[in-house]
Amino acid sequence: MAALMGNAMGAVKDSLPDDWSARTATEELETELLLEALYQRFGTDYRGYARQRLRERLQGLLRASGLATLSGLQERVLHQPGAAQALLRALAPPPAGLFAQPEESRRLRTALGASLRPTALPRVWLAEPAGVAEAWTLAIVLAEEKLYGRTEVFATVACEEQLAAARGAALPVAQLAAAQPLYAASGGDGRLADYFEVSDGAARLLPRLRERITWAQYSLVTDASFNEFHGIVCRHALPDFGPLLRQRVLRLFRDSLAPFGVLGVDRALTATDAGAEDYQPLFADGGWYKRVR
Repeated sequence: MAALMGNAMGAVKDSLPDDWSARTATEELETELLLEALYQRFGTDYRGYARQRLRERLQGLLRASGLATLSGLQERVLHQPGAAQALLRALAPPPAGLFAQPEESRRLRTALGASLRPTALPRVWLAEPAGVAEAWTLAIVLAEEKLYGRTEVFATVACEEQLAAARGAALPVAQLAAAQPLYAASGGDGRLADYFEVSDGAARLLPRLRERITWAQYSLVTDASFNEFHGIVCRHALPDFGPLLRQRVLRLFRDSLAPFGVLGVDRALTATDAGAEDYQPLFADGGWYKRVR
């Protein structure tokens, strides 16, 4: 009996890798076909993104949509109005709250404050922010550093729907109270709510601060450098990129950053990263750099 059970268990064990491999191969094929369809039909290119992170978000969308397969999702995206927009929302960096990472916001104050202050009309590029709250956090930091009145902020997103959402965005007013301790931990010494106008339970950044942010549609995957900047911040989108796309984007940032400008990325650069030799780290750890050549 023991021998029979052992043989049976061995047979099951031997069959699992084949079944698992077949399912994995099918899912990989479905993923590639979905990304190609998204690019061919809507012009949005996720083909260079890291597959593991994409699959995690796609599986979350499948569960939320009640779909069993990526092939079913592809059919819906191609034929059902609004389905493509839902997919793009699912693939975008998840929205962050105001001052969601106080230590990073503190470093933002230090790094950009020192870099932008000597520049007459500084320009900052916020590439693929994690929602409007990240852009508003940057605006408040620059205002408190007495830089915002002469600084232009360019916030770029990958698709038209993200652009429309950012331009018309508001936050629940309850988020202001929740973010107050985070703001204080970042070095803020005022009242966060003073930077917002409130109506019907929704909070929007004051117009004098919003008007310094230019929102634009721009693809880090395909578009070329569009200006010279004194600060570039991209801390949420880069982890989604595959190795080749990541290097492409790092080269783009290097070509777009003025001498002595500041770069904020998701993690420390390695010796093999594009342009790494042109930067000097600003902190002992983290992904903040000054371009020195």
